[in-house]
Amino acid sequence: MQSFNHLITTRPHQVRQVLISDLHLSPQEPALVQAFLALLDDCLALPALKRLFILGDWFEVWLGDDTYLSLSEDEKIAHWLTPLITKLKQLRINGCEILVMHGNRDFLLGQPFCNMFGGELIYEPYALAVGAQNYRLEHGDALCTDDKKYQFFRKIMRNRLTQWYLLNKSLEKRLAIADNMRKKSQQNNANKAAHIMDVNDKAVRQAIATSDALLHGHTHRPDIHQATNDKKRYVLGDWRLLDQDTRQPKVSAVIGAVTGDEHSNDGLNSNDLSSNDAKFELFEFTMLV
Repeated sequence: MQSFNHLITTRPHQVRQVLISDLHLSPQEPALVQAFLALLDDCLALPALKRLFILGDWFEVWLGDDTYLSLSEDEKIAHWLTPLITKLKQLRINGCEILVMHGNRDFLLGQPFCNMFGGELIYEPYALAVGAQNYRLEHGDALCTDDKKYQFFRKIMRNRLTQWYLLNKSLEKRLAIADNMRKKSQQNNANKAAHIMDVNDKAVRQAIATSDALLHGHTHRPDIHQATNDKKRYVLGDWRLLDQDTRQPKVSAVIGAVTGDEHSNDGLNSNDLSSNDAKFELFEFTMLV
């Protein structure tokens, strides 16, 4: 796996699509926010980039779009999300689609917030054509079927009635509920075997049955697995703060990219991103903060 301090700067004209997940952004982790802004700067400099996918857990917690949309204009100017929105909006103006998927921490994210930067909320499973192959994209938590308690919790939280109930609570009550759920989750996970929180092989085989490859995040275990004899499972990485006790900490993440021949007919203005020369790869993206 190749590692870059900037996003694939050795082949900028070949990058067509970028896929990331599990950023877990929050005001409590400014280094991760800065790393995402740096990635967006790189995306803005990629002349052939047509899509940016954020496959869940973009935020550490998301309590509803109104946490930002209800702010006054002065409050928005000072808010930590505003620089992200500004850069994403410019990326969209440049012609890059921004596709956002729910994760297990930001399932209350809505289309109104995505409208702030021209993004689109997508749902799993999402089919992506890469060359002649069909990739299945999802966040990945639905594949962890050995964790029965979590799957029950997930079913409840993804129910529209539950979400309506939560979003009609005051922001203060939502904060309290989220804090309580986070504490319980940490306690439960501390007592679980590591394999229980990873994907289940049977669930993977079922998910990949009608696709050529599977791509997900969630597990924080970036790697490439041979899911079946002829199909691969790609796992994106979480964004990690390394060397945080030093004067210049580093953020690391394993991201995905669809690349193509820079001299192909796929062109900068083409909406056809499934040309035969397209190829998917994982890369390690690192940034000194």
